[in-house]
Amino acid sequence: MRFELRGVRIVGAVVMLGALTGCGSINSALTTGMADYVPQWAGGLPPDAPPRPGTARYDAYMQEQERLRKMPAAEREKLEAAKAAESGQPAPGAPAR
Repeated sequence: MRFELRGVRIVGAVVMLGALTGCGSINSALTTGMADYVPQWAGGLPPDAPPRPGTARYDAYMQEQERLRKMPAAEREKLEAAKAAESGQPAPGAPAR
């Protein structure tokens, strides 16, 4: 009787360890796509986060960043001030009130 109980415990431990290793490999595959759908209040990406590499939106985003990088600083500051005025937030580099 004692031998059977020991065998059941060993089999149970092996099954539990197998389940744990399966969870680890599944989670690493799921987190790459599921993180995009977690709400911000629960620790997800903020609304102004750049798009993920490999998407069409990412290519457009990188082209826009390159265009802004090549733009003279005076024009870029005017553009940032106009965007800040639209959103109601202070422009970057503006003095705090």
